[in-house]
Amino acid sequence: MIEISNVSKTFHQRTGGSFTALDNVSLTINKGEFVSLLGPSGCGKSTLLNLVAGLEQAEQGSITVNGKPCKGPGPDRVVVFQEHALFPWLTVLDNVAFGLKQKGIAKKEREALAMEQIKSVHLSKFADRYPHELSGGMKQRAAIARALAMDPEILLMDEPFAALDEQTRLILHQDLEEIWMRTRKTILFITHNIREAVVLSDRVLVMSTRPGKIKKEFAVQAARPRDISDSVLHHVESSIMEALADELDKVVKEEMGDEYSIKKNAVSDTASDSLGSGI
Repeated sequence: MIEISNVSKTFHQRTGGSFTALDNVSLTINKGEFVSLLGPSGCGKSTLLNLVAGLEQAEQGSITVNGKPCKGPGPDRVVVFQEHALFPWLTVLDNVAFGLKQKGIAKKEREALAMEQIKSVHLSKFADRYPHELSGGMKQRAAIARALAMDPEILLMDEPFAALDEQTRLILHQDLEEIWMRTRKTILFITHNIREAVVLSDRVLVMSTRPGKIKKEFAVQAARPRDISDSVLHHVESSIMEALADELDKVVKEEMGDEYSIKKNAVSDTASDSLGSGI
């Protein structure tokens, strides 16, 4: 379980100024739950994930994982970033096994464990390939397999599919849901894509513009595996878009001035577009 209680985070700039990324954020993520954070650019989504990962520390409030204070990175939490961060000089197998090697696991055992995860992301035929020989989707599959090989309790995923084309994203959504249903790992997922959040998550938490706060929570009570044509999903997407309309308007006014605002018909009704695409 992840407990985030009254967390605030301020960044101090070299010029002497500062800005508050998060303000008094509180939320609980239960063991085995898939939760997505959704909101405009700059609302503090990635900052919150980094705090849970232990890569940064909050000035106020507390974060605990299974009752223990989060004071730094730990083996119970692994981050999957937007960039795959694979080592270009290692094969897929060696990349996935890298963390196991650092833990001192014998070669035969770590390769067997790595191959198990490579199979789970459908890359068995590419285990001996190097990153430059893979497509973008394959690289992200390898990054997910590397994270799973460490057998963490919690996966922290920071827009892992943002750079991929729509067809590849849909395939990886299915893969990730399949992995989650099989492993029941706790997942905190960051995205700008409303449909992605709804299709994957048990709950979607909508954040306000900076300083980021939890504005509204949406439970996604649709059967799994998810069907993108499910009317329940479409209803949640529409509700989220309504909740975000004011926040998108604030972003536009901040960037372009009070004389400009979002027209309702300028925001895509498909809800599958990334936030801000209608601006």
